[in-house]
Amino acid sequence: MVRVSKAKVAEHRSAILESASRLFRERGFNDVGVAEIMQASGLTHGAFYGHFRSKADLAGAACREACAEGVDNWKHSGDIATILDRYLSIAHRDNPARGCALGAFAGDIARQGPELQSDYAEAVERFRGVIEHHLTDNEPEARRRKATTILATMVGALTMARGIATADPALSAAILDNVRLQLRACFGV
Repeated sequence: MVRVSKAKVAEHRSAILESASRLFRERGFNDVGVAEIMQASGLTHGAFYGHFRSKADLAGAACREACAEGVDNWKHSGDIATILDRYLSIAHRDNPARGCALGAFAGDIARQGPELQSDYAEAVERFRGVIEHHLTDNEPEARRRKATTILATMVGALTMARGIATADPALSAAILDNVRLQLRACFGV
């Protein structure tokens, strides 16, 4: 039996997580199977259980990793206006596989198990924290409320815009544009 180095094991795990994250964001948790994820990773189906206990275990890890990447991107974005401009854009709408996990998973998360819902809730808190950090209100509770409103509005607008992009691209684009402009005006960002 051939032994695989720790570095190679880590590389395989990373490839599985990247493929799963991309496929789950693109098509949802229930419409992607383990065999497809492993094929996209360039690994055999049998190698899966050397890295994860179950598809649910993989989904949680993929959700956590995708959200951590998104939070990190937001932290390095510079300001809230940049976050709004990138998030509420046609390019982001049209690329869920590489976009924010909050928006990609929003419609699917309620049908998942409690552990994955908990991972998603923790991610919501982290994303909200990034927005809160960019706000200038002196009152912490006011910043928290505003950050919650901004985040929920962004994710809702993106989810809605994606849902109608094919049927009515003009309305989809208008949702993104109008919400971005209204958030900037309402919150002075």
